[in-house]
Amino acid sequence: MDAAELGKSRFLNLLFRIAGKTMESRLRGWLMPPEKTLLGAGLKSGQSVLEVGSGTGFFTIPAARIIGESGHLIALEPLSDFADKIEMKVRQAGYENVKVIKRDALSTKIEAASVDVVLLLGVVPFPTLPLKRLLPEMHRVLKSDGTLAVWLFPTTAGVPTAILRSGLFTDQKKMNGVYSYTPSAPGNNEQYPRKLALPGSF
Repeated sequence: MDAAELGKSRFLNLLFRIAGKTMESRLRGWLMPPEKTLLGAGLKSGQSVLEVGSGTGFFTIPAARIIGESGHLIALEPLSDFADKIEMKVRQAGYENVKVIKRDALSTKIEAASVDVVLLLGVVPFPTLPLKRLLPEMHRVLKSDGTLAVWLFPTTAGVPTAILRSGLFTDQKKMNGVYSYTPSAPGNNEQYPRKLALPGSF
């Protein structure tokens, strides 16, 4: 069962609804200011952004504010309850530059080379998002000069090294706790399966 199907599960939505209260707490906002993380991800006005696993919108609304009216944000969230919550927040904030999609990040159906920044903020590693399948899809949707921004909490779990070993991304940088990568040269899609020598847990 893929993430999109799991997202319809009543049990999972109930379970994560409880976790969502923590995600939205004022304490989290104070300890982990979303704007600081997004600055580390290199967000700027006018960019096209894909946020994978938007949760309750902790980063979504600040990101929409940063990219402005000339930018565009796709909030990808498979859990129905979370997606509905984000849509409500977007409407209340009056933002027209955000589109919420209930879809599996392993098959986004987003146009190739159309995104300036992909945000993976606190969503990897995760069982339903194995890097060996997620990274090729993120590479596909990113522009050649785009950025893969990864924030890991509470531990890196070997993810930064695994991303470089994939051969799909280079030029690792770190700012405000966010790892940023540049897509490798396109044209090697057929090599993805054998290039992705990632740890089995991913």
